[in-house]
Amino acid sequence: MSDAETLFERIIAGEIPSEKVYEDATTYAFRDIAPQARVHVLVVPKKRYRNVAELAAADPQVLADIALAAKKVAELEGIDGSGYRVVFNTDGDAGQTVFHVHAHVLGGEQLGHFGR
Repeated sequence: MSDAETLFERIIAGEIPSEKVYEDATTYAFRDIAPQARVHVLVVPKKRYRNVAELAAADPQVLADIALAAKKVAELEGIDGSGYRVVFNTDGDAGQTVFHVHAHVLGGEQLGHFGR
């Protein structure tokens, strides 16, 4: 992993503006700037890990914290009753473009199926 700060580190630090939805001791959640659903919020750990596999190996508690933060986001956004999707993209073929692990919380409408 490069020593250069990621976009998400700069957002967490307040150097780049974001629309915060939720924050706790280990996670920060904010609206995606290119939403793929009516509700599209990113949940990132405050400590940087490249992807979900690296995070799971290094700190499973923070992975659990992300899952709990996703649930809290769904509650705050009013989609916990109708259903929501939590997605981690891992590396290029999956569409990961910022290499700081992040969960996408999507919902607020009927979502399509995965794949082609």
